[in-house]
Amino acid sequence: MSETNLITRIIQKAVQQNKTIVLPESHDERVIQAAAIIKELGIANVITIGSDEKIRETAKKINIDISGVQIINPEKSELTSNFADLYYNLRKHKGITLEKARDVVKGDLFFAAMLVKERMADGSVAGSIAPTGDVLSAAFQCVGMPEGISIVSSFFLMLFPERNFSFADCAVVPNPDAVQLADIAISTADNHKRLTGEEPYVAMLSFSTKGSAKHELVDKVLDATAIAKLKRPDLNMDGELQLDAAIIDSIGKRKAPESDIAGRANVLVFPDLNAGNIGYKIAQRLGGAEAVGPIIQGLKKPLFDLSRGCIVKDIVSTCAIAVIMAE
Repeated sequence: MSETNLITRIIQKAVQQNKTIVLPESHDERVIQAAAIIKELGIANVITIGSDEKIRETAKKINIDISGVQIINPEKSELTSNFADLYYNLRKHKGITLEKARDVVKGDLFFAAMLVKERMADGSVAGSIAPTGDVLSAAFQCVGMPEGISIVSSFFLMLFPERNFSFADCAVVPNPDAVQLADIAISTADNHKRLTGEEPYVAMLSFSTKGSAKHELVDKVLDATAIAKLKRPDLNMDGELQLDAAIIDSIGKRKAPESDIAGRANVLVFPDLNAGNIGYKIAQRLGGAEAVGPIIQGLKKPLFDLSRGCIVKDIVSTCAIAVIMAE
């Protein structure tokens, strides 16, 4: 399935959901443009965070119609006091004061995260200006992780003309231990199915295939595979597998003849961030894949981080993905 077809399907599915997405970085012209498109296409109801006057002034300057887009100014909103109390109770064990909590929740990222926490919005998409660390800090502190998941991670949808993959983790966790790697695999498998509709076939990648090499780095992948299978025996998963054995049928049959995953994997779990980040960029820059992401996973609700080099189309697509993952 082509990139265009998959993204179109995701958008069409999002239109049917009637969800609400927050775009907190309203001081970015790209975000204003995306908000108008999202609202016009019916992908989601949109909330922007900031000064009503400044947002409308920016929209007018770039000739964008944002009628129907809700604007909330934390400096004036009646929600701010309640959010401050909630955030104080969440973080008082860290020594935060109520006065500091008020200052924190007035920030656009934290105010957006609190809207999601309190079910006033279904997801948040930010990061066109803010660093990843700031986006994830707001998400982690306000929303947190579901029970049974030990790590917030990310994946990329890697879209080729004839085949779609999910790559993880390529953006967040530098060196996951075996338990964390298992949870990254589980989260990615579930999200691959949610977004593509395809049954996930998960390959736990290594420089070894089925004992062809012995090393502690291989042991981590083996341990992670065993943990993931124990936690989720319903998933189609195998490891350790080299990349060629994971995705090329003839090589998979030769290197791992007893594996049900070899040669057919569509979820590729890299052992660390070095491998994952290099791998997705090679697929994108040399292989011609469309890289959609990073898509943050492992949180109770979708709070997504954009690349600071994103274009308007990226923001729109990411919001559609957030709607699907908010189901």
